[in-house]
Amino acid sequence: MTREQFIKKRKYLFWYVKHPEKVNDEALVEAVLNLGNWDDVQKLFKLLGIKKVAKVFKKETSPKRMRINYRPEVKNFFSLYFKRHAQ
Repeated sequence: MTREQFIKKRKYLFWYVKHPEKVNDEALVEAVLNLGNWDDVQKLFKLLGIKKVAKVFKKETSPKRMRINYRPEVKNFFSLYFKRHAQ
């Protein structure tokens, strides 16, 4: 599955974006982890790889950032998940 196919099948994750096929990795990971279901997350891991998703997530949730767009419960869950599964 290509990135464009993945996004096209999940328009409900990108309802706020005029051209969802042009989103970058940071926006893609954020939308799937914040708004997607577990199946969406698993398919994202297959598309980008769990290590790349973890890297993007860690960069975007760094304490040095002024603003973090992940919901607190999502940030907590995936921080623990990636610590265990993406080392």
